[in-house]
Amino acid sequence: MAAGTRKRGRGGPAARAAGLCEQWLRRVWQERRLLLLEPRYTLLVAACLCLAEVGITFWVIHRVAYTEIDWKAYMAEVEGVINGTYDYTQLQGDTGPLVYPAGFVYIFMGLYYATGQGTDIRMAQHIFAVLYLTTLLLVFLIYHQTCKVPPFVFFFMCCASYRVHSIFVLRLFNDPVAMALLFLSINLLLAQRWGWGCCCFSLAVSVKMNVLLFAPGLLFLLLTQFGLRGALPKLGICAVLQVVLGLPFLLENPVGYVSRSFDLGRQFLFRWTVNWRFLPEALFLHRAFHLALLATHLTLLLLFVLCRWHRTGEGILSLLKDPSKRKVPPQPLTPNQIVSTLFTSNFIGICFSRSLHYQFYVWYFHTLPYLLWATPARWLTHLLRLLVLGLIELSWNTYPSTSCSSAALHVCHAVILLQLWLGPQPFPKTIQHSKKAH
Repeated sequence: MAAGTRKRGRGGPAARAAGLCEQWLRRVWQERRLLLLEPRYTLLVAACLCLAEVGITFWVIHRVAYTEIDWKAYMAEVEGVINGTYDYTQLQGDTGPLVYPAGFVYIFMGLYYATGQGTDIRMAQHIFAVLYLTTLLLVFLIYHQTCKVPPFVFFFMCCASYRVHSIFVLRLFNDPVAMALLFLSINLLLAQRWGWGCCCFSLAVSVKMNVLLFAPGLLFLLLTQFGLRGALPKLGICAVLQVVLGLPFLLENPVGYVSRSFDLGRQFLFRWTVNWRFLPEALFLHRAFHLALLATHLTLLLLFVLCRWHRTGEGILSLLKDPSKRKVPPQPLTPNQIVSTLFTSNFIGICFSRSLHYQFYVWYFHTLPYLLWATPARWLTHLLRLLVLGLIELSWNTYPSTSCSSAALHVCHAVILLQLWLGPQPFPKTIQHSKKAH
């Protein structure tokens, strides 16, 4: 009996130790899941992914062949300015005339000198690698403040996109430069630095005017926050910066500068289109098709303004009033209201673009996780969201594009638009409660 008791006594502590070990392992596993699912861990996961991206980007630069597309043309265009040509109609490279605003010229002039007149491609790739990591950091800071996207999604935003790594460090396009400045602008807006945010926004536009797709959302935010009188100085910052940057070219040939750098009617080649491959080329090039896309773009923007963003119960013209004179007491804009408005404005423009080329993927790539996860919908599970991300990535990686890849891209865009329309509003309708409280 005594021996039996001693045997059970030895087994008791061992069993308890095993139980404690099992509980600890279970807790570790649960915390691991939380680390991947809870947005409050965004910065921790971001730090790990940025470290991984340093190695991945370095590997891509040294193991994957660089492809020349526009870099030499950029350098030739900049070299023309360095040699004293300020007439935009006389500036051109191997791929055609200079069609970007003055900010592009100044930034790529710096790259011209930093890379030995554009000949040191490896140096240029390393500079763009730093730009890529900086862009990631700015994007992660935005997601940290919105606290909407589960961190496991960021793996697909970072390490899993071949096309985005290619655009940054294997092609050296100017699109990433514009988007880095845009994300810096959004961070400043989130910090309530509206003047500096508008300054950086205008600087991004001066590199490439695709950033104007964010402009309707920014205008709405400025009117909501400040009213017309308060918004005018911020809009003035944007306008004055464009004039100052373009002044040397405006003094030489103002019509040539404006018509070249802000050419809204520019014709795109059908061979490069990612989103309209299933159309006949004649329809793709037809002006009526372009006007129909523009009309649909503006209509959908107006619907979002009236039904999704402006939900105070007052007329849309109330946005022009000073906030203190509106019926509803003004409330500070939340990070999600700012980010949702800007990202949605840009996304609507992309959905109805006349053409999307491969480098245009960075126009909205880093915003896709927010657009998919910030407005939860029961019918769209994590798996379906990841499927949408995967199909979009596949569509952009299909070269040359096919009718199926273009159609798949539009289907994915339609799913995201539907979720943005049906999901919870970033601007909740609280007018009745506000009136009673007032």
